[in-house]
Amino acid sequence: MRIVLLASLLAATSLAAPAFAQESADVRQTGEGQADAAPPAVAQAAEEGKARLSIGAGVAYFPDYEGSDEHTWSPIPAMQGTIGGMSITLLANRVSLDLIPNATGPGWDFQLGPVAVVNLNRSKLSAIEDPRIKALGEVDTALEVGGFVGIGRTGLITSDFDKLSVTLSYRHDVTGIHKAGVWTPAINYMTPLSTKTLVGLFATAEIVEDDYARTYFGVTPAGSAASGLPVFTPKGGQKNIAMGGMFTVALTGDLTKGLALVTGFNYSKLLGDFADSPLVSIAGSRHQWTGGAGLALTF
Repeated sequence: MRIVLLASLLAATSLAAPAFAQESADVRQTGEGQADAAPPAVAQAAEEGKARLSIGAGVAYFPDYEGSDEHTWSPIPAMQGTIGGMSITLLANRVSLDLIPNATGPGWDFQLGPVAVVNLNRSKLSAIEDPRIKALGEVDTALEVGGFVGIGRTGLITSDFDKLSVTLSYRHDVTGIHKAGVWTPAINYMTPLSTKTLVGLFATAEIVEDDYARTYFGVTPAGSAASGLPVFTPKGGQKNIAMGGMFTVALTGDLTKGLALVTGFNYSKLLGDFADSPLVSIAGSRHQWTGGAGLALTF
């Protein structure tokens, strides 16, 4: 299980689709292409959108551990609730709360709030098949807690309804497992193709501290004797760079309400000491691929 899963990104985009469409519901185009006041039905939908619940579930095909060249299937849950413009989001192993209310329609979106991630990498819940990695032993589940800031703009490139967002989060292990911090910058762009379809692109990276690198990518003398992998003591730094895309289509209703299907993929390349780790260079691969699909229902 990776810290930043495509499972989370798929769930995020599946839930973002109805939220994004609802955000733009109070602005429509007249026949001349000029913004006009929303008709009563649309205005009512926008008002209802201030209190909304979306739930999602799906499956993802991802590496057995971060750096593995073997893959497994896993279910992924998701939930997003919005009240008064503030939102709470559960995406697989990540939960966040955006404390800054945002108005509907085109404009700026400022984001700030807490975030927590359950790190299951190489834990007993991981489906690891490689005997060398098994011999290194399990890593207990870590809870990473921190915060995030971000800024987004709706109505930027293609229409009043596309959105570009840039975020930065920091979280630190509070359970004493790897005792380190993780920085995650990200950029996301989404645009609807119609009232029923949405596409998105994203790019992320992770910068981690030394103790994180040693916990998940290091090989101690005892671990070397047990696994046959060489001793390795990595340093922290930029761990990876990742990019991917997604596609969402409404199966009932449109993007503002009903059932939607989301599919997507993610490619991540491990860098530096993380790519040079025996867990990656000998037992795995620096090239990490993930794909998945799921359903999201918005009320």
